Amino acid sequence: MAAAMMMRVCGTFSSGLGFRFRDLRSFVSAAKAAGVSPVKCLPERVKIVEVGPRDGLQNEKTIVPAEVKIRLIDMLSEAGLPVIEATSFVSPKWVPQMADQMEVMQGIRKHPGVSYPVLAPNLKGFQAAVKADAREVAIFGAASELFSKKNINCSIEESLQRFEEVTRAAQEAGVLVRGYVSCVLGCPYEGKVSPEKVAQVAKRMYSMGCYEISLGDTIGVGTPGSMREMLCAVTKEVPVDALAVHCHDTYGQALANILVALQMGVSVVDSSVAGLGGCPYAQGASGNVATEDVVYMLHGLGIQTGVDLQKLMDAGAFICRSLNRRTSSKVAQALCKL
Repeated sequence: MAAAMMMRVCGTFSSGLGFRFRDLRSFVSAAKAAGVSPVKCLPERVKIVEVGPRDGLQNEKTIVPAEVKIRLIDMLSEAGLPVIEATSFVSPKWVPQMADQMEVMQGIRKHPGVSYPVLAPNLKGFQAAVKADAREVAIFGAASELFSKKNINCSIEESLQRFEEVTRAAQEAGVLVRGYVSCVLGCPYEGKVSPEKVAQVAKRMYSMGCYEISLGDTIGVGTPGSMREMLCAVTKEVPVDALAVHCHDTYGQALANILVALQMGVSVVDSSVAGLGGCPYAQGASGNVATEDVVYMLHGLGIQTGVDLQKLMDAGAFICRSLNRRTSSKVAQALCKL
């Protein structure tokens, strides 16, 4: 029963081995033959992509000093996070908070084995990122036509053409490219977004050379059901081991949505220390899921992350003091009272 409840996906059973089966008996037999417990469908290890220093801080109205950003990134590195999105190479006119990108990239202590990707949505941004010694960049698209036009002032097709310029240049320079697809579970302008549309955009990004595609519930309206439906469509076009999920917690569904993604074979999760980052399309609502809460859940499931939860909470406490606000992490709130 446990296997059936946990593995029921699109009318099939997913083994986490890259196969799907039409009934529980064949799934159990195949799992045993492969030496895998049929009820242990979760990944043994999950890669956390920390987005707080970029996605979490970019919409702050008061400019956060570069030295604070640098200290935050250094503390996150010390906590054992394997990927820390450091900054964004976009025009300061559009994102004033990221105007210190060069100072931040030069000031952080880069730990061996830790990646420090930066957002570079166009060729000019990519070239600036390379000058700052970035070894990984991210491009940012959308599955919603209206969101794409309002957010980056171009259609989905136009954005993909821009991204191809970046991926070509990145391949020549030996720089990794990660792709973001926003509004995968809903759009503030169009409402429900077709899973097939998400799959199409993800496929285009993957085919142009993005090694990993992060699927973002930008306004946090997704549920475990819509997450499952969307991933069923996307995994028909993109290998599951090339996917990540980026969940906002506007409706309190982020951890549940992440758990469904893990059950379906996803092993990369984006999150933001202390829940940094708001949801600009839902007044007063929370934004990014807190890294502390994700790590606590994963460790409780016996999943390895390599992250020291106490050091992570120290980093969260530091940035919250700097911003003069309370953490949005439920785990940090609870543990500080114990």
